[in-house]
Amino acid sequence: MQNLMNDLLQLFQKDVPMIELSNAKPFLKWAGGKTQLLPEIRSRIPTNFNRYIEPFLGGGAVFLSLAPQEAFLTDANEELINCFRMVRDYPEELLRSVAKFKISEKEYYKIRGLEPSKLSCVYRAARFIYLNKTCFNGLYRVNKNGKFNVPFGKIKHCTLANPEIIFKANRVLKKSKLFVMDYLETLGKFAHRGDFIYLDPPYLPVGKFSDFKRYTKNFFYREDHERLAIICKELNQRGCKFLLSNSYHSFIISLYSSFKIEKVQANRFINCHGNKRGKIAELIITNY
Repeated sequence: MQNLMNDLLQLFQKDVPMIELSNAKPFLKWAGGKTQLLPEIRSRIPTNFNRYIEPFLGGGAVFLSLAPQEAFLTDANEELINCFRMVRDYPEELLRSVAKFKISEKEYYKIRGLEPSKLSCVYRAARFIYLNKTCFNGLYRVNKNGKFNVPFGKIKHCTLANPEIIFKANRVLKKSKLFVMDYLETLGKFAHRGDFIYLDPPYLPVGKFSDFKRYTKNFFYREDHERLAIICKELNQRGCKFLLSNSYHSFIISLYSSFKIEKVQANRFINCHGNKRGKIAELIITNY
């Protein structure tokens, strides 16, 4: 009996996440981030599933909010995945490194000009956070050579890394596995019956200035949306549950006509025209 009690005590001390972990928030600004859409997404999460898989990680708002017991998180953006790994593995060192940066236009272009592959993993992640918080509109955009090319955002003062937010994210990330991997390989390798997959691809543009697909040197074209829709049908046949978010567009509706499609309203804060920021229609698509 005593051994049983000890085992139960260790279980509750080690394996069961604390409730406040679901209050973890993104530590990055991210175009198309899902913080504003979280209530709509959370209300549609299935009650039972095996593992959580997210192949378009981005800012990770949904993952951080749900704090799943086991997660496979991937993204084609190498800088992004490295940053998440450092938050998971070396939060103290990361915070110390970020604290050394100065916010100025001169410093910004100096840091932007560094070659990430020649930096330590921690400093590389600190650079990523610095650029993310001080660049124009919090965008992450690269050129065809994969070089970050967003201009300075004229920021004078901001919190680059909030320790409380970093440590909450660190605790949620402890049970996650992070890989630099595209969505095709991720879903082909990791998705099995009973798993839940959240899909947040670069949205199909609905206007002239709606372009959030340049997270890596490769674009996400209409053909990619068609390919993803085919994969979603395969996931459904495989016995996986998925929730996909995308722009409110007739093309997307036609691709997923065999699934449950709901129109929701989300806030958009990143737009080159200030008067075009505000509520915008989006789609939530599920196979359950």
